[in-house]
Amino acid sequence: MPFRYVFGHKAGSFTGAVKDKKGLFEVAYNGTIFLDEIGEMAYELQAKLLCVLETGEYIKIGDTRPAKVNTRIISATNRDLKKEVEAGHFREDLYCRRYGSAKTTSRF
Repeated sequence: MPFRYVFGHKAGSFTGAVKDKKGLFEVAYNGTIFLDEIGEMAYELQAKLLCVLETGEYIKIGDTRPAKVNTRIISATNRDLKKEVEAGHFREDLYCRRYGSAKTTSRF
């Protein structure tokens, strides 16, 4: 999932960015974002997501001012995130922030 898809971008911020584009957080303001397969999210994007969760703000690509977030985030994965954390593929701090202590749920 590209950064620009999640956070949006300003016109001229990179080659091909001919107009402003809203990202998921802007589109889902006062609503919900569903992040499917969060276990496959790039490590760098995990860091940005953690910052959003901690500060309640994000910066569009090419912008200089932060924007407020008022969005509920629901995520899912078919991976064992504890194992992904142990393997270094998923951020431990994001895991703890999103899921708190280890919880297991029944599969339907």
